[in-house]
Amino acid sequence: MFRTLQFTLPIFFAASVFAAAPLECLIIDGQNNHKWQETTPILKKQLEEGGLFACDVVTSPPAKGDFSGFNPDFAKYPVVVSNYNGEPWPQAVMDNFEKFVRNGGGFVSYHAADNAFPEWKAFNQMIALGGWGGRDEKSGPMARFRDGRLVVEAKPGKGGHHGQRHEYQIATRDAQHPIMKGMPRLWMHAKDELYDSMRGPAENMHVLGTALSKTEFGGTGEHEPLLFTVKYGNGRVFHTMLGHDMEAMNCTGFMVTLRRGTEWAATGKVKQKLLRDLPSADRVATR
Repeated sequence: MFRTLQFTLPIFFAASVFAAAPLECLIIDGQNNHKWQETTPILKKQLEEGGLFACDVVTSPPAKGDFSGFNPDFAKYPVVVSNYNGEPWPQAVMDNFEKFVRNGGGFVSYHAADNAFPEWKAFNQMIALGGWGGRDEKSGPMARFRDGRLVVEAKPGKGGHHGQRHEYQIATRDAQHPIMKGMPRLWMHAKDELYDSMRGPAENMHVLGTALSKTEFGGTGEHEPLLFTVKYGNGRVFHTMLGHDMEAMNCTGFMVTLRRGTEWAATGKVKQKLLRDLPSADRVATR
């Protein structure tokens, strides 16, 4: 039986507080089928702990609201984290974001952000795989991890599904990548949604972590890619499908991969150390 340990002491980095000026980070929210009002403060807190990031938040108008004043200054930041899943942005904003990433900006797609913009070709190239929003075989193939490699399947069906929320084991697929270096080969993740049957271009992606979508929880029986990077032009994209709610986000495995993935997207390197407590193959670790 898997064991879950709860930690009430603050989580510290193994190294001293960063001496350099913090990296500027922009979080975008405002529309989502998930509770962005709860998850954005957690994202901001987890990224800013340790002093590596300083995060601003831009909140979009609500659905059917006036977007005439919504014009984030992407170029001001080395990395943008999306917690947005809603109406299309104005064309000028989409063009600016595409230019930002293509010219070398960092982008982090967090959980349901990959449900957004099914018709925006460049966005779907940035995230490689997305779900829901009417996605189907026309949106691109499904991608699974089989026999040590990524396999794409062009077959009919809806894009985007998850079974019952549960604790599940993540397999680290590239232990030498800066984001994953030092993470256990297998580690338990706190109770969360496990996305499956995601669709998209599935191009220029490098798989970092997968999980078996078990049929007993309503899954596919496939190893689904949940953590990966994507190259888009000169930009670096980190895509995490983890983190449905506070319970899932309190997993130290989620924290480590979020922080390291955001640093990598911003700089192409990871200088921060691992957190002191990490999950193991049979134990979830939460703060």
